[in-house]
Amino acid sequence: MPMESHLLRVLDDRAAAWMFIRDFAAEWVAPLTADDGCDDAELDAAEARLGVRLPAALREAYRLFGRREDLTRNQDRLLPPDGLVVEKGLLVFREENQWVAHWGVPVEDLDRDDPRVVMTMDLADPNADPRVAWFDRFSVACVEMVLSESLFVPEDLATSYELTPDDVEVLERWATPLPLPEYPAGGGSRWFTGPDLLLREDGKSWLWVRARTEEALDEFVDAPEEWLRR
Repeated sequence: MPMESHLLRVLDDRAAAWMFIRDFAAEWVAPLTADDGCDDAELDAAEARLGVRLPAALREAYRLFGRREDLTRNQDRLLPPDGLVVEKGLLVFREENQWVAHWGVPVEDLDRDDPRVVMTMDLADPNADPRVAWFDRFSVACVEMVLSESLFVPEDLATSYELTPDDVEVLERWATPLPLPEYPAGGGSRWFTGPDLLLREDGKSWLWVRARTEEALDEFVDAPEEWLRR
């Protein structure tokens, strides 16, 4: 199934999200195994320590891939169960690599099986709203996390470029957009795909590229006239 068709199912079906992650890991990284997930005892201990219920989607994600560093901790970091924290009204489960942003589930949404996720920024202005809308479903945020973390390793399958406005226009004509919502809400990052390629455009100014094979990356880099005019 093409990636874009598979992702359409992910948007309203968390079981499809876990299947997408299984398939993506098998085809682009390494297959998931029974040892890649956290066990229920770890998650139960986190609930007892925090005094909150962990949503069903969060438990399912951790049981599926919570130990897979290559899917969750190449750049930013999925917190282990014993690192989960509740602060500023959020159950925080992920942190940015320089600790200036965190991802979390609002505590008022913890009774939902697949709750929304927001990103918080450490802002100098105490009156600024630190919360940024991310995704309406935790399972979709997990799909984005796995895709984003795959952009950084292995290095021989990844590259990145600064974009000009003309480059963005060419990218939009050449590549196939993926149906993940644009995020943060209101503008920011968009996903595309090409032949054996995964691409994320940030702010219409930077492009991250992950190839499934070295041949695909070489063809992409060596044939700029086929995609971006460089």
